[in-house]
Amino acid sequence: MTRVQASLATQEATEGPRRPWWIVLRRIGGPAIRLLIIAAVIEFALLPQIAGARNAFHQLSGISPFWISVAAAAQILSLLAYARLSQIALDAPGVGFGQLLRVDLATLAVSHVVPAGSAVGIGLGYRLLTRSGVPSERAVTGKALQTVGSAIVLNIMLGGALVAALITHGNNPLYAPIAVVGLVLIVVAAVGAIVITRSESRLARLTGRLFSRLPKTDSESGRRLIASLATTIRRLVGDRRFLVRIVGWAALNWIFEALALWSCVRAFGHTLGPVGLLVAYGLANVAAAIPITPGGLGIVEGILVPTLVAFETTKAVALLGVIAFRLLSFWLPIPIGFASYARLEWRLRHGQAEVTVPRPVTTATSSVSQPGEDRS
Repeated sequence: MTRVQASLATQEATEGPRRPWWIVLRRIGGPAIRLLIIAAVIEFALLPQIAGARNAFHQLSGISPFWISVAAAAQILSLLAYARLSQIALDAPGVGFGQLLRVDLATLAVSHVVPAGSAVGIGLGYRLLTRSGVPSERAVTGKALQTVGSAIVLNIMLGGALVAALITHGNNPLYAPIAVVGLVLIVVAAVGAIVITRSESRLARLTGRLFSRLPKTDSESGRRLIASLATTIRRLVGDRRFLVRIVGWAALNWIFEALALWSCVRAFGHTLGPVGLLVAYGLANVAAAIPITPGGLGIVEGILVPTLVAFETTKAVALLGVIAFRLLSFWLPIPIGFASYARLEWRLRHGQAEVTVPRPVTTATSSVSQPGEDRS
């Protein structure tokens, strides 16, 4: 019996028989399809009318296939960079890049069709990772590092762009509230990291007591979780190469997707400057993290269009460029992600999850102290 099959057998013994994946898809898909039909009518039928049907049609007739192709390639590179970030953050040598890419695509698809989809997507991602052979504590800490680290990198990029925008273009009512949200996230992450590393023993005891009161969990799981979080934070501080890789791949993920937005606007004849691009893209994505609509549907468009117009893009080009961008970044990953989820479920159920040969532990990794070790 393979490791994946053994993991599945143990999980089914504790949780009972698992529902077939197609039933899960149907339960998610019914409400999701109705929501997406309404959203598609609004996005692709009503929004162009704001710019004027004749003007929008004129702009569509001059669309550049080359720049749309560049946008599609940039979006693909963004997804690949995010999967690579996931691989580095999880540090699970036995799970291959292709497996993690499918998990990320499935998570992305669910987060785009369910209200408060980010939370639901994270839960699905955790379940798929543990079933793929990633230890539960490492799955939690790795996904937390991937999600929070990526968000912090985005907010730092946005902060630099906002400073440049204030100098070159003046103030805008949109800037302040979004910048405050980003600053709060960075402060909370920093305080949380300090508390976890300095009060690891106390937090481990508290978390252990909490986990002991939850069904199907034990106190040791809580202690291992805090230990894993503390170890990951210490590794970020003590292993510069690991930190650079996390920040670098997170930045590439955002940069490639921002390039997709730039290319979509360029396809309609307008060239965005780097400041306008990063401000519009950063504001929209920070606001999209607020769990109001699936994948920030409506929120992203509502921020991108006026911000692009504020940076001297015509209304028609801004609308059509944003619609093209959302088609690539929001709509297209949905069927691809659900196909990946179906394929992943089939492979996991048949014990064919992608497994690679574990690589040896590097000196940099082994030099990071483990919980309880003397760091003096």
